[in-house]
Amino acid sequence: MTADSWRNLIEHIGLLYQEYRDKSTRQEIETRRLQDSQTDPEESSPSEETPSEAEPTSTTESKAPPQISLLRNSNSRFNLWQDLPEIRSSGVLSILQPDEIKLQEAMFELVTSEASYYKSLNLLVSHFMENERLKKILHQSEAHILFSNVLDVMAVSERFLLDLEQRVEENIVISDVCDIVYQHTVNHFSVYITYVSNQTYQERAYKQLLQDKPAFREVISQLELDPKCKGLSFSSFLILPFQRITRLKLLVQNILKKVEEKSDRETTALDAHKELETVVKACNEGVRKMSRTEQMISIQKKLEFKIKSVPIISHSRWLLKQGELQQMNGPKTSRTLRTKKLFREIYLFLFNDLLVICRQIPGDKYQVFDSAPRGLLRVEELEDQGQSLANVFILRLLENADDREASYMLKASSQSEMKRWMISLAPNRRTKFVSFTSRLVGWIFGERLHDQERGWFPSSMGEEILNPKIRAQNLKECFRVHKSDDSQRRKLGSRNRQ
Repeated sequence: MTADSWRNLIEHIGLLYQEYRDKSTRQEIETRRLQDSQTDPEESSPSEETPSEAEPTSTTESKAPPQISLLRNSNSRFNLWQDLPEIRSSGVLSILQPDEIKLQEAMFELVTSEASYYKSLNLLVSHFMENERLKKILHQSEAHILFSNVLDVMAVSERFLLDLEQRVEENIVISDVCDIVYQHTVNHFSVYITYVSNQTYQERAYKQLLQDKPAFREVISQLELDPKCKGLSFSSFLILPFQRITRLKLLVQNILKKVEEKSDRETTALDAHKELETVVKACNEGVRKMSRTEQMISIQKKLEFKIKSVPIISHSRWLLKQGELQQMNGPKTSRTLRTKKLFREIYLFLFNDLLVICRQIPGDKYQVFDSAPRGLLRVEELEDQGQSLANVFILRLLENADDREASYMLKASSQSEMKRWMISLAPNRRTKFVSFTSRLVGWIFGERLHDQERGWFPSSMGEEILNPKIRAQNLKECFRVHKSDDSQRRKLGSRNRQ
């Protein structure tokens, strides 16, 4: 493939990265749904090929490339690697096996998506950051917070894209891209950590500018209306680097699922995936630290202590959950009271190591009347005691602010809210409802793919995979992606035992 041909392809990518990312995500979901509905688990085992990839009866059928959607767009001359004129005319599609074509498409997607990403980054800089009217409105410090080190990020993307282009130009059949990903991740991608860590201040500055500077708001609105932006907001351009670094990890993961096992390409894919995972975790940790610090400072300003003051701000402390509950007045065994006066509002701030119990007072303030280390909290679900005591649980402080045991009878707004509070307050205590009942009331405990963050999410946000073959295949792919981590953990475990 000639350099001119490849650059022509890059120039004709019609999708901005935001459009590409949304489109790609929708296509992945639809592909999964199609696989789940069409594959017959009784016809093949998880180790066998799917019907579309099975040995066909004719030469024409055997060489038909698998249909994989990628950057399908009316403004783009090319859709897939197999759609390139050079690929069509070379006859290589009649030689390669379907699995290798799928791998080529996965590597090609990484390259073309980087081109789409670079296109959007370039628009952020040329259309917004370098706009003369905007420069006059923004103070230098405001512009620095708003755009951070985006020029460094764009320079890294450009260098990365040039190396990927060179690799594609070497041969019409792409040899590998994960070795390039690995080298750039190790040597250059730290700029992403800097940019993403600034996200908390960036968001705050943007909101403040919209509120305090009408001229800024007017210019941004006009710039967003430009056809170049395709109806996308300024904020969608600001979050591009975080979206890209997480997406890049998933693209490498997709390649890893398609390379032959125990091959050099598997080794480079595993290495690239591991390094990207490190960068993504560092990005998330940077965001967390900045966000937590801001949040702790804000909470500290709102608290007034009726008891002995507790220092809230700490580098090792963060907020887990906050919210209003109803505290029952009187003895917990009371069955005679049936009015709303039975309860009064209290407000809880639950940190990773501390619980603070308050009452809200005028001026958006909270008066603290009790506290306890999180490790000294216990919860107990009440048996059914009628409508008045529905969604009520007991919170025990084994040692409170007065160094004594205390007990609170608390009422939540719903059963699911009660259970979430109970799990948050005492997560390591065995309870009969943790998995089964919580699922029944609409909440599932899961793990986010790009950063392994775990937590609860509404069941309406997910779809159950019904096909056992697809479930087995997903599990196999998961084990393969993380086998290098498992191997490292086994080595560490072995050393510890020695």
